[in-house]
Amino acid sequence: MIAEAFSAVFSPFTIAVVFGGVALGIIFGVIPGLTATMAVALCLPISYGLPPIQGVALLLGLYIGGINGGLILSILLNIPGTPSSIATCFDGYPLTLKGEGGRALGIGIFYSFLSGVVAFSALVILAPTLARFALHFAPFEYFAVTVFSLTLIATLSGENLLKGLLAGALGISFGLFGAAPIDAYRRYTFGISQLNAGFSLLSILIGLYAINEIVQAAGNKYNDKTANMEIVEFKLKGFGISAKEFIQQLPNFLRSVLIGIGIGVLPGIGGNVINLISYGAAKNSSKYPEKFGTGVIDGVIAPETSNSAAIGGALVPTLALGIPGDPVAAMVLAGLMIHGLIPGPMMFVTHGVFVYSVFISVMVANVAMITLNYFGIRLWMRLLKIPKHILLSVVVSFCVVGTFGLNNRVFDVQAMFIFAAIGFGLSKLKMPLPPIIMGFILGPILETNLRRGLMMTNGDFMPFLTRPIPAVLLSVSLAAIILITVKRLRKKSIQGVV
Repeated sequence: MIAEAFSAVFSPFTIAVVFGGVALGIIFGVIPGLTATMAVALCLPISYGLPPIQGVALLLGLYIGGINGGLILSILLNIPGTPSSIATCFDGYPLTLKGEGGRALGIGIFYSFLSGVVAFSALVILAPTLARFALHFAPFEYFAVTVFSLTLIATLSGENLLKGLLAGALGISFGLFGAAPIDAYRRYTFGISQLNAGFSLLSILIGLYAINEIVQAAGNKYNDKTANMEIVEFKLKGFGISAKEFIQQLPNFLRSVLIGIGIGVLPGIGGNVINLISYGAAKNSSKYPEKFGTGVIDGVIAPETSNSAAIGGALVPTLALGIPGDPVAAMVLAGLMIHGLIPGPMMFVTHGVFVYSVFISVMVANVAMITLNYFGIRLWMRLLKIPKHILLSVVVSFCVVGTFGLNNRVFDVQAMFIFAAIGFGLSKLKMPLPPIIMGFILGPILETNLRRGLMMTNGDFMPFLTRPIPAVLLSVSLAAIILITVKRLRKKSIQGVV
């Protein structure tokens, strides 16, 4: 069975399909506004015209290339190519400003590949067990996981905790526009029909980060550090990380892999927030948290490791249960079904060769990703040599096209510019932007699972506190809040004494 799978995947045609899918996925990941979800959706018809193994291998290549391609602009221009690469900006771009953009790219690519290999190697063995565990999660457990994730807003708040909490609350409030979960009651639409569906994540992400960053870069014309980015040179040895640094980063790597797999296997949360959670965990566990945001490799390794690991996590429930782990996995699920393959426990029995072909295709896609990205580093670095007025104009065009193309709505483009103005104002007030994204993503998940849980218990909140997993997670969340508050107060008292 395994030999047949190897034979099917390692044919010249299948290898070419995987490499082509990864290359196209990277392009979608690099261009702001174009996502891995869009890449897979657009290529579903092409997949249908291929044999099942090659068709699904194409979708997996697009998936892996699209997620990992987002690190390129995040590091070079401080513009997240995809929602899953937001946290990569925090230390990747400062490294570029130090003249270490090539090194940051090399490290990000290397750890994306390494975590992909580790995650999928583990998932081949642990997939059935992890899938069964995730199946026991009810709204009570999802609510507790979301509350725990929200506690990391404090970590992403920078020096001013109050501003961070206000930013998180602002993000949650943006998620309240449109139809409410469960009953679809319209709220805060103000008679504007386009608001019935609420704001799209892409409009907020591109507005707050991409357009806002472009406006600020345009305003920094006479700032030497920014204006001279086009002459940045670099020397890259290997992947930019020494053996000593690799050993020092092992705890960060392993923690991020576990976060990626553990949260990725839970349907509904997805990689959009995993990179922020992993970054927050790395900062909390670091011996030098004050250096995060100034250009440390820990801040690149954590999000990029968890992103790749999350792909493996999301494919577990997709293959084993027929429940997509994230939006891109949902597209892969559609690809399986148009080929007449019904994901679930029986697929491992009735289509064993195909299942093993999927695992092998994923490994080949990871090899394609590291190969294409590594040999393309010099090409990506040449982006910095393009005159800024040309480069930023092209990026704005892609932002508009990508935002419009998501739902074919001019309203999304208008919302993008509105959020760009909001982001610019908040930046001038030194308000952190990451908590807004985290609040916007997690707010609806929190509300949905709270309402579902209360409906299951006829309004009784006690199961949220008494069921084992929620009780543990909420206790950990409370302990984390207390610990963070004490650390902040202690730091203020020390600074006051000094």
